[in-house]
Amino acid sequence: MISTSNTKADIELPSRLDSMLRVEAMIDDIGVTIGASEEVRANMQVAVGEAVKNAIEFGNQSDASKSVLLSVEKKEGEVIFVVKDAGTGFDFNKVADPTSPENIEKITGRGIFLMRNLADKVEYADGGSKVTIAFKI
Repeated sequence: MISTSNTKADIELPSRLDSMLRVEAMIDDIGVTIGASEEVRANMQVAVGEAVKNAIEFGNQSDASKSVLLSVEKKEGEVIFVVKDAGTGFDFNKVADPTSPENIEKITGRGIFLMRNLADKVEYADGGSKVTIAFKI
């Protein structure tokens, strides 16, 4: 876990939705430890939570034998989360806009939109199976 002397942490999570409890606790601990504001902590919870949930459900198809890797690193003025699944990825440039009239009433499809609007930076790599999410602190 991140502390005053350790600026990086990595965890491996089974692709089960109950792993989200561990993620939420980790993000809360990190937010408090690094002195992030309540707003930044809430944004981290939602954005990183969405990334991990997407990795579990879509990347790894909820296959508990596959893992989601979550790493976090504190650098000067920011905290960076990296979420990596074992899937083949997706074309993140072709994700439908959930604010478009044809999508506004759909129940799903808002995770990437939320991530992009709550984080200071969101970048995809490895064909979409890896996402880096950064927050200024």
